Amino acid sequence: MSDTFLSPQEIEELTGVKIGKTVGGKKRTREELQIEWLRASGIPFWPNARGRPIVARAAIEGRKAAEVSAAEPKKKWQPATLSLVG
Repeated sequence: MSDTFLSPQEIEELTGVKIGKTVGGKKRTREELQIEWLRASGIPFWPNARGRPIVARAAIEGRKAAEVSAAEPKKKWQPATLSLVG
């Protein structure tokens, strides 16, 4: 598995959901319950084609690069001719 995304085992550990269950007569899959927990917790994810939640490792680790880029405002682009005036 890659370092970019959490493994299925790590998602199970994070959410605490390892198997599906029947709730109110309706069968819910493990993936549906994991997605519900991730949404309620505010953790960003993408469902893949199989319906499995894909979580970026950076979303839960808080990478330094993401903090730095968010803290420093970007400079507005200005054409070189205008920056010489004044």
